[in-house]
Amino acid sequence: MKKLVMMLAVLALAIPAFSLAEENAADVKKEFVVYADKNSRVNHYIPSGWMGDYGDIKMNDQSADNPHSGTTSIQFVYSGKRTQNNGWAGVYWQNPANNWGNKKGGFDLSGMNKLTFWARGAKGGEVLQKVMVGGIKGTYPDSSVVEMGPIELTDTWKEYTVNLSDKDLSYINGGFGWTTTADLNPDGATFYIDDIKFESDSALKPEGKKQEALPLYVYSDRSSARNHYIPSGWMGDYGDIKYDGSSKEDPYLGDTCIKLVYNALKAQGAGWAGIFWQNPANNWGTVDGGFDLSKATKLTFWARGAKGGERIEEFKVGGIMGEFSDSDSAVIGPVILDKEWKQYTIDLKGKDMSYIIGGFCWSANVDNNPEGATFYLDEIKFE
Repeated sequence: MKKLVMMLAVLALAIPAFSLAEENAADVKKEFVVYADKNSRVNHYIPSGWMGDYGDIKMNDQSADNPHSGTTSIQFVYSGKRTQNNGWAGVYWQNPANNWGNKKGGFDLSGMNKLTFWARGAKGGEVLQKVMVGGIKGTYPDSSVVEMGPIELTDTWKEYTVNLSDKDLSYINGGFGWTTTADLNPDGATFYIDDIKFESDSALKPEGKKQEALPLYVYSDRSSARNHYIPSGWMGDYGDIKYDGSSKEDPYLGDTCIKLVYNALKAQGAGWAGIFWQNPANNWGTVDGGFDLSKATKLTFWARGAKGGERIEEFKVGGIMGEFSDSDSAVIGPVILDKEWKQYTIDLKGKDMSYIIGGFCWSANVDNNPEGATFYLDEIKFE
């Protein structure tokens, strides 16, 4: 009898301990930290994946300048000087450090359905082109990629959420990342990021693609957060193209316009060249991006030639093919440009604009521009 009482007493003591362990395990599963504080034991990723114009970035991962919580936040200073001639820069948080998919790492984050982080600008008005979760490729690729942006920062701390519902998070090496461009921040940008973590939120629902309100701009001005597409899809003789998204040479509206110089030297031997504005950048149908532009009945833009007489073979909306293909396409051309600004319209009536990655495109060739062509674009928008 005495032995039975003792066994029951031991069992009674064990039950609360077991329940507490289960409760703690459940709490752990509700969040997974990317960055909390400098040298925190709960940090799981390292901001090691510097991209683009990496020479334009300075990082202080122990800034004590008004952190959101704890004793530190991460300060980034982006100069926008195009040190590596890319026009953009960014940083990935990776596991292990510098892992571009060439070795096993990362974490199984199944059960998480959002990533949250806090950010602020030093002055306000700084623009992040996008933030992303996953997307690293290679021998050991991330199981998913989700992007959000652009984001215009304020000078006070604000929380941002990336919805990850229904995403495969079984292998995530690129825990978090950001990119920005010289066009969006022509004078550079200083900003702070803190408290980055994955969370499980039972109330969060999958984010469907919503119909976008109009007008939706492809390009408004060099640093405008209203720009929704990136001129990243360089085609044909891409070495023959010079792009300036912040030209002040007589813009049609606002402070800047786009200046394009096509020298027709056949750098890649194609005899033609062009640029697609894409969402996200460099998306040739490999990533679920783009916008639902079902409400749009036209795309309008303004254009002029440096001399007049420049011939653009086509201006185009949509037409990108791949795993995630544009729902339709529409074209005008050839177009002979005037020396003065003129508005052009691509008619979208009757077109399926429900999924558009390639927001705008132009192409020109050597045969019709043997001496090259310099031309300008401005105010590109869906209406």
